[in-house]
Amino acid sequence: MFEILLNHYPALAEGLTTTLVVSLSAIALGLVLGVLMAFGLMSRHRLLAWPCGLYRSFWRGTPILLQLLLVYYLLPEVGIEIAPIYAAILTLTLNTAAFQSEIFRSGISHIPVGQIEAARMAGISTWQIRKRIIMPQVFRLTLPPLTNEIITILKNSSLISVIAVTELMRVSEQIASRTFQPLETYLAAALLYLAVNLVLARVSAYLERRMVGGLATE
Repeated sequence: MFEILLNHYPALAEGLTTTLVVSLSAIALGLVLGVLMAFGLMSRHRLLAWPCGLYRSFWRGTPILLQLLLVYYLLPEVGIEIAPIYAAILTLTLNTAAFQSEIFRSGISHIPVGQIEAARMAGISTWQIRKRIIMPQVFRLTLPPLTNEIITILKNSSLISVIAVTELMRVSEQIASRTFQPLETYLAAALLYLAVNLVLARVSAYLERRMVGGLATE
């Protein structure tokens, strides 16, 4: 395993970089879409809540491998040519947005109604209430499940090799086919995935402690 890491580290590093770029881009874009979706799901207007619910059901209820193939093959059919890496980012974004919307919806539902009513009575606009009162608390409440979602997307990114994106898993397959050492190669890839996920978990734990400490001093 360590021989594979030493002899093929440039290719593995390039594959890992692609994995991180795709995963983190999808998480960041999905976060924005997920927040908007969460408010849509909680809207009193059925014309807004119903499509958001339908979207959430589709992307949470179908396999991510199928979603990748649908996006990759459907877009050219409607005249949209897109590089495989962007198709991968788009698919993972749409997927994680559905899961993040449910995470944020749960967080929003835990905000005391009295805070929102008091802000409205003080003449604060809906936008400012969401920006300054609701979302800072929601991020504190949802940090652990958000971290789990980041790790899930990072692991699911191993599937994007099916649409010809040369990420860590595809690089590992190429190395295994050249060296005839599949076990050692895939163990090396597993070690890299594990290392990144451990770093993400540590960063999340650190941020959570900082947030709890910030609340304690307020």
